[in-house]
Amino acid sequence: MTQSVSGDLKTKHRAIWASGDYPRVAADVIPELGRRLVHACPIGPGKKVLDIAAGAGNAAIPAAVRGAEVVASDLAPELFEAGRRNAAEAGVELTWEQADAEALPYADGEFDVVISCVGIMFAPFHRTAADELVRVTRSGGTIGLVNWTPTGFIGRMFATMKPFAPPPPAGAQPPPLWGSEEHVTELLGDRVTGLDMRREHALVDCFADADAFREFFKTNYGPTIAVYRALAGEPERADRLDRELTDLAAEHDLGDGRMEWEYLLVTAQRV
Repeated sequence: MTQSVSGDLKTKHRAIWASGDYPRVAADVIPELGRRLVHACPIGPGKKVLDIAAGAGNAAIPAAVRGAEVVASDLAPELFEAGRRNAAEAGVELTWEQADAEALPYADGEFDVVISCVGIMFAPFHRTAADELVRVTRSGGTIGLVNWTPTGFIGRMFATMKPFAPPPPAGAQPPPLWGSEEHVTELLGDRVTGLDMRREHALVDCFADADAFREFFKTNYGPTIAVYRALAGEPERADRLDRELTDLAAEHDLGDGRMEWEYLLVTAQRV
């Protein structure tokens, strides 16, 4: 990949996450997910923590609340304004820095704990992102991840949208692969020890019904917005995607719009 093509891809990737209102998605739909990740990691006073693809800080802020020195990094700095407001409300300070998960501007072994909550999984080139994740973690330090699984609700949502979306760049891998135990094991390899992976579920109870879910994601979630924009001028295909997303949400409805979204919680120590 040439530098100009790579730059174009990063610009498009940044624009996807800057569109809509991802801070609202994190706050309204999955408010506990970042805290769950932080709870699983040895985060506290004296620890230097990096949150990769931090968004508005749904994991970075809980890490700062525990007394850690936290850097929240993201390719889309447009998300930081909401993050700074959230941090002020929580009474904590942290550093917000624009950074590409595939080319982190940090030294080898700079951080005691490196985390990412449904973030790094969206970097298109998994091996490159995994190499950077490991590189900036000190020897003996902790890596902690929460990733949507391929077979869970969000994984199936991306599979539903795929036939309607533009083709991905050559070599890019689907984000939910980061929720596969085999894929994570292959990515981290013998560079970590104590690799622990467990499937858990986030309770999502903010939607009245399947239609409400679809409309919320069409309005607020960058990847969904991007797919519908690609369907501009194709109303029949857009209507079909509407139906398929609604059917998917209805299939997962446990009653009164409640759903459980499966994710993979990963912790490991850097060798």
